[in-house]
Amino acid sequence: MPVKEMKPRERVLAALAGRPVDRPPVCNPTNVATVELMDLVGANFPDACRDVELNARLAATGYTELGFDSIAPYFSIIQESSALGCEMQWEGKDNWPTVRMGNPIWKRADDVRIPAGFLEHRDTKCITGSIRMLKEAYGKDVAIIGKTMGPWTLAYHVFGVQQFLLMSIDDPAETMRALHKLKEISVLYGQAQIDAGADALTFPDHATGDLVSGEYYRRFLLEIHQEMKDRLKVPLILHICGNTLDRMPYIAQTGMAAFHFDSRNDPAKAVAAVHGKIPLAGNINNPTTLYARGPEEVRAEVYKCLEAGVQIIAPECAIPLKTKLENLLEIPAAVKDWAAERMTSN
Repeated sequence: MPVKEMKPRERVLAALAGRPVDRPPVCNPTNVATVELMDLVGANFPDACRDVELNARLAATGYTELGFDSIAPYFSIIQESSALGCEMQWEGKDNWPTVRMGNPIWKRADDVRIPAGFLEHRDTKCITGSIRMLKEAYGKDVAIIGKTMGPWTLAYHVFGVQQFLLMSIDDPAETMRALHKLKEISVLYGQAQIDAGADALTFPDHATGDLVSGEYYRRFLLEIHQEMKDRLKVPLILHICGNTLDRMPYIAQTGMAAFHFDSRNDPAKAVAAVHGKIPLAGNINNPTTLYARGPEEVRAEVYKCLEAGVQIIAPECAIPLKTKLENLLEIPAAVKDWAAERMTSN
């Protein structure tokens, strides 16, 4: 029996719970802000990453201008790291803010601490404040998706990528101690966003196949991710960039609500790898399809994901900031057309 038409929020939460939907939702678990959208609403980087009102104004365009089923106000991956004391490079309107990796703030697990006032820091408070504004304005109709960095991602920022990866080889026990301390930051900031009104949280933890093996994921992160699912009481969308097919069977054991995956993984192979144990979100290619090609190619990729059985359609990661709006608009248009075609054929 066909499912009655749903509101965007209802559609997203049903898909994350594995329940029937009227059509697959179109989400932005990471970010769909662009320079064009910044110009449209007068909310530019880097200020829109640090000012509550500008952040909410830009985030809302994912729904109001693009027609996605969710709004995601955390555009980058550095809010927590800034509040922890990492050296930041805020960049300009057309580039992402980043953590300067040359001067890590910590060396060992014993160094890890949560500063007093962490949740009141300008860059963490920006997101929680924005979620409150967005929840009031759109929360009855649209899914509000927050984001809290996982401990592996935080470790790259606070220890430095090379130093942390060497630690994982030379001293696995010390690595685990560091991850268990860092996970408390993930929980603290995630809960703050839940308290502000987030319906779900993206949980980026960049144990990518470009840097570590699937066995590393099982060894260092599987149990922590299972714990996060139990401690943060909203649907969690795990995000890992890069090649992840070798760890998807483990990811399917986390109990998280969905896995947001990269275009370097064939969607049909990804669906097979998780054996129906976790919904998938993705995986429209960013640098080639969305940035450099046109709506026809976007539509073809959307259909490929849908035919493979991907449950939530999304760009693979935070999109290039100069992505053309016509390509982003094609994603929900293609999903709606695909759903209508299926209904007609049935």
